[in-house]
Amino acid sequence: MPRSREEARFRHPRHERRGEPRLPAVAATLVAIALYLFLPQQLLIAPRYVLPALEFVLLVPLIAINPRRLTRQTRAFRVLSLTLVALIGASNLFALGILVHELVSAGVKDGRELLVASLQIWLTNIIVFGLAYWELDRGGPVSRTQVPRESLPLADFRFSQDENAGAVQEVSDGSSKTADWVPTLMDYLYVSVTNSTAFSPTDTMPLSARAKFLMSVESVTALLTSLLVIARAVSILH
Repeated sequence: MPRSREEARFRHPRHERRGEPRLPAVAATLVAIALYLFLPQQLLIAPRYVLPALEFVLLVPLIAINPRRLTRQTRAFRVLSLTLVALIGASNLFALGILVHELVSAGVKDGRELLVASLQIWLTNIIVFGLAYWELDRGGPVSRTQVPRESLPLADFRFSQDENAGAVQEVSDGSSKTADWVPTLMDYLYVSVTNSTAFSPTDTMPLSARAKFLMSVESVTALLTSLLVIARAVSILH
């Protein structure tokens, strides 16, 4: 038996690690597709089933490449996964644009339905940006577990685990340096949730320009949605 964590890491090289489970990302993607599918018709960019069907078609080969765990990556895999996230994000931002127009229209009559739709768009916003952070940071989910740490691209985010090596024993044992910790989808969804509720980074800091840009877009859209919903709810209640 190895006598230390360092010895355990030496005996089990990083490239032999099990990849991240496929199921959470599939579930998050399907939830985002379903939220879009049930939006009011006036917020849709195309006939109701066109975009969800296209997104599902893009999802199928991604599952086929890595059906259980994310351990294989090709250029086609990266293009498909990023295209899927971009498509979900673009359609949601388009729906938000129409929602803003509808909520500020003086003659709109289905205010309550649009308030529900704004919640759907806000939840989709959290999911899609969480997926975007997950797909981009350090080369994506496959690279984070299968590529040696010294060969990874520069990080887009700095997690608290990346700085915990000097903390007390029970904290440092789970740090990136000691345990070779890597973020998973849940960590990026947490970043997305806190950014959408606090409208700013909390314990995870963006490092790259693209991470700062994405977090800025998410914060602005979340703030805009919240302000419009509050204003519209007040007008409905009165």
